[in-house]
Amino acid sequence: MLLAFLSVLLPACQKFLDKPDPTATKFDEFFNTEEDLRRVVYSTYLDVFTNKDDRRLLFYMEDSKSDNAYSRVEGDNHQRIANGSYDANTRAFEYYYTIHMKHIGRLNTYLKSINTPYVEDESIRTKYKGILEGLRIWHYFRIVSRWGNVPFYLEPVDISQVIQPAKSKEEILNTLFPMAEATANSLPDKEYNSDGYMFNKYSLKALIMRYALYNGRYDLAARLAKEIMDSGNYSLYPNYADLFSYKGDKINKEFIITMDMQSHGNSGTNSFEHLGPHFRTGKGQSYSVPLKSLVDAYWTLQGNKIDACPLHTKQEYELNPKLNRDPRYTASIMGQGDIFVNEPINIYDQNSPMFHEKERASRSGYWFRKFVDETDAFKGDGNMHFPILRYAEVLLTYAEAKIMTSNVDNLAKSCINQLRTRAGLDMKEADVTLPKYAAYTQQQWIELIRNERRTELAGEGVRYDDILRWKIGEQVMTKPAMGHTRLVNGNLVSLKIEDRSFQSRNYLWPFHSGSLKIEPGLTQNPGY
Repeated sequence: MLLAFLSVLLPACQKFLDKPDPTATKFDEFFNTEEDLRRVVYSTYLDVFTNKDDRRLLFYMEDSKSDNAYSRVEGDNHQRIANGSYDANTRAFEYYYTIHMKHIGRLNTYLKSINTPYVEDESIRTKYKGILEGLRIWHYFRIVSRWGNVPFYLEPVDISQVIQPAKSKEEILNTLFPMAEATANSLPDKEYNSDGYMFNKYSLKALIMRYALYNGRYDLAARLAKEIMDSGNYSLYPNYADLFSYKGDKINKEFIITMDMQSHGNSGTNSFEHLGPHFRTGKGQSYSVPLKSLVDAYWTLQGNKIDACPLHTKQEYELNPKLNRDPRYTASIMGQGDIFVNEPINIYDQNSPMFHEKERASRSGYWFRKFVDETDAFKGDGNMHFPILRYAEVLLTYAEAKIMTSNVDNLAKSCINQLRTRAGLDMKEADVTLPKYAAYTQQQWIELIRNERRTELAGEGVRYDDILRWKIGEQVMTKPAMGHTRLVNGNLVSLKIEDRSFQSRNYLWPFHSGSLKIEPGLTQNPGY
């Protein structure tokens, strides 16, 4: 069984990134040119981070693990994680753990041999070395976020090392953060003209910033956010809705880590199929759909919660989600009564392909508008560019980090105001420099920034991590997954999709029982 594990950590070079070379028999015959370096980086992105086909990995499917969305196909793994019906024998955890460890093993092998390929300019080698190191760091950030204590190797391992105990999460992070910054500082400042999806100095710093925030290292998160702001490389795109359609996906300076067409070999994208409605003969599959919990999270145009607004009752807001609402709602979500491809959506019409009980329809009665461009309705594939991390998150991170350290400075308030202004809120009421915000307690600021983050980044794959790091799983993940609300015989009735559960053990994932047999150094996480 140890040999099985080593086959993951020490992958051979067979099928080396699909490079045809029938005469090559040794590693250095596969890995010997500048193009081989580029191919290694491309393949590592493609297999995990920019895979546009595998719904188990796609960033925009991640919200289905949370109270934001529902995934209708159990095999996509998100549904069982969201409803809590899993244990140490659930194959999803073997899949995710193995794919990360496999790529860490590959990266260790490539980095050990980084001086083997011939390059005419050593700066090229330095760039690719930094990108490969950044990818290894990204894998480790992800696995410690999910499992906590894990094996930690920065070089290829042998059998004696495989059986060593896992390292603690804190020990790993204490190594990763300074290592990651040093790597980022070795990379070019600007996005590359070609292969723009690959890490540069500030896109890697943005990733480090994200995980610094996730792990409560607020001073580091704020400092990195400020560096990215001061770089001048990025800015908010003026139109929020257009950012997630063909109107703005390729011309903005907001996307920092981008899943562009080049990142997956210019093959067609599938976001319409994955997220869109089944319209006529179109291929929308509604694989991930928004829930009522997310719909109700959009505050009013004036920046008030829907149950604390003097203009309308909560019931009025529940029955009409577009009423006096933060414009990010209509930019992000569509549902009953909205117009799609010039026709009204009716989720209660049994003759409509959008009838909520049909297999390819939305069981919640809502769909994401983000990444669902109507021009893709009858096309074979799309050519969408996607933001894995964008500048708005930098602003949110700075504000949250300052709030968590009880230092809500002018820049933190400006970050929030920039997002609210771009979204189209009524800044005569929603401007956080107004006197009514001066008396805010830290808890009120926390509630504000958490909701701002949820609505700004809805459908972009960060909500599940936020639930875990804020330790609010028992609060938000134990409620049933609900959908569209209407009046029936004078009573509010919401579509019910499923019951959900969350236990304290669920803040960490279990190691699959097979992984524990293969790796004797692992210890099962508590409660499993």
